[in-house]
Formats: sequence, C-alpha cells, structure tokens
Amino acid sequence: MGDLGRLSVGIVGASGYGGVQLVRLLMEHPGVEVVYLGGNSSAGKKFSDLYPHLGNLVDLTIEPIDLDAIASRCQAVFLSLPNGLAHTMAQTLLSKGCKVLDLSADYRFKNLETYKNWYGGERHDQEMAAKAVYGLPELYRDRIAKAELIGCPGCYVTTSLLALAPLLKQGLIEPDTAIIDAKSGTSGGGRAAKTNLLLAEADNSVAPYGVARHRHTPEIEQICHDLAGHEVMVQFTPHLMPMVRGLLATVYATLRDPGLVREDLVTIYTAFYRASPFVKVLPSGTYPQTKWPCGTNLCYIGVEVDIRTNRVIVMSVTDNLIKGQAGQAIQCLNLIMGWEETLGLPRLSFYP
Repeated sequence: MGDLGRLSVGIVGASGYGGVQLVRLLMEHPGVEVVYLGGNSSAGKKFSDLYPHLGNLVDLTIEPIDLDAIASRCQAVFLSLPNGLAHTMAQTLLSKGCKVLDLSADYRFKNLETYKNWYGGERHDQEMAAKAVYGLPELYRDRIAKAELIGCPGCYVTTSLLALAPLLKQGLIEPDTAIIDAKSGTSGGGRAAKTNLLLAEADNSVAPYGVARHRHTPEIEQICHDLAGHEVMVQFTPHLMPMVRGLLATVYATLRDPGLVREDLVTIYTAFYRASPFVKVLPSGTYPQTKWPCGTNLCYIGVEVDIRTNRVIVMSVTDNLIKGQAGQAIQCLNLIMGWEETLGLPRLSFYP
C-alpha cells in the first residue's frame, strides 16, 4: 500500500473545490501517498484535464466509486461529497479497515432526527452516527486521536465555534445572547453552476441568505450545548461576499460580569488556545482580516469589549477552503495517525 512508511489515501469527490484543496495539500504531505481519486460525473477523466495547473504533480485519473476497490488500496479515505451521500459509503469502508473523514454534514450530528429535520432524507445508521467524532481539533483533539470516523465541520461552523468556545466553556456570557454575523467568499458555495455565484450577480454586492433558518444553526447549537453544559440558542446569519475565499464571523454576546475588559478576554482566549497551533489570538486592539489566513490552516481571532453595552465582540477569520474544509480534515488525519498536528499544513498566507 504505497511507499514504505507512507499512508495510502483516497479522495471520493475529488473534482470539487474541497477535493482539489485536498489533492493540493496531500500531494505535498510527507506522510501520505494519494493512490485514488474518485467521482461519478468525472470518472474516466484525467485530474489534470479538470485542473491543468496541477498537472505538473498530479498524474492520476478519476475513477468510478467502487468501495471494494477503494478499501483494497486505501488506508484512509476522505469523503468530499454533497450532503446525503457519505452515509451510504462510510459503514462499508469502516468494516474493511479504512479510516473515514467525512467533509459533509452526514456525521456531524449525534441525533439523526436533527439531521433529517434540517437536511431531509432517510437515515438508518444512528449507531454509526453516535460513534462518529466531531472533527474540530481545538475542542476534541483527544477524541479525534482515537477515532475511525470523523464528521468534519465546515467553514461557517468552525469559524463561529472557535470564536464562541472560550466564552461558553468558561461561562462568561448570558445564555442565548450570542449573535453570529458571518460572511463568506463565493467558493463556499461549491463549484456547481449557480446563478447567485455568477460574477455578474455576486460582484459589488453583499447578500444575506438562510436568515433565521440556516441549517448550520442546529450544528452550532449542538456543540455550544456540549461546551456550556446546557441548552444554548444562537442567532446565525450568513452573508455572501464578492470575494473568492475567506470567511469572517463576528460574534456578539452579553457578558455575565460587567467588570471584564478587553485585556481580560485576550488573556482568557490566549490561555484557552495555548496548545492550538492553528489559532492565533491577536493583541488588544488588532482586528483580523480575511486576507490574513488565505491559503493557510490558520484562524485569527480578535476580541473587543464594549463597556457601554456590556457586550463582548469576537472577530474570527479563516480560509473557508482550508481550515474551513480540506485543511481541517487533514489536521484530523494527523491526529489519528499520531503525527505532528501541523504536518503538511500551510501556515504562511498568500498576501496581498
């Protein structure tokens, strides 16, 4: 299975934006060898025909999705598929000894009734869903290291939860006062042709969507509940921005202690993320920009306190395709394999 000492990995759904980021990062990862790229609509095409700019390093053909063939060649499999497909494949791959990292929403929910209410479709794998580990390393590092099935969170949820986690874990905010105002680049909508993602539609325009009913809301609340130890409701509003990549989540919440000032919160956040190499808490008075993490697996967090309103304001930015998608999945793989968490993941951004 690949070079001695290197892990053989496959990617199902390799032709989308998440898939191509996985290919790019894994081809330069010293611990793995990419041996399989799979997809149905693009099967039979050379990967370099879809992405000519990667042809200098990637000489692989996209193959039909055959779970037996995948399991015979791969030790770990990334499922980079639309919601509702991964759960039809994961159990077979796991039973044949593969580690499975799912980038869709299929294994992010412990309760499949919640999944069905927000995503639809029939599910009959509650036991499997209960075994899956939520793939946010900064919160669940130890669980991920022992897991065989990972449900990796996406960009909005990752960026929002990294902003909220210290507040909830330390009990610093009033319950149900958290408001998440989030803005994403158009690549977060995927590669499929959609009218709202056309340049003529998205350029020079900012558009809210999924207002009061976005399906990331219950996922955020599920992890908030876990962190706080009680039910938590959040107000989440996403926006589409006229840029290709990047995500900003600005979180507002009412503080329990009116005596807390900005420097207190910076100290708390710095301590909370002291063992998290991909989270950078910024100095007092410095606020992050979406360009800063571009092309990296980093999350930059800035913290402010409005003494007048007794609210904390947390600003969190990521690259939606890396820390918000492919990079985070590889970070989870590194933990599963007992490798350095940062192995093969970029920490220097494209700038400007």
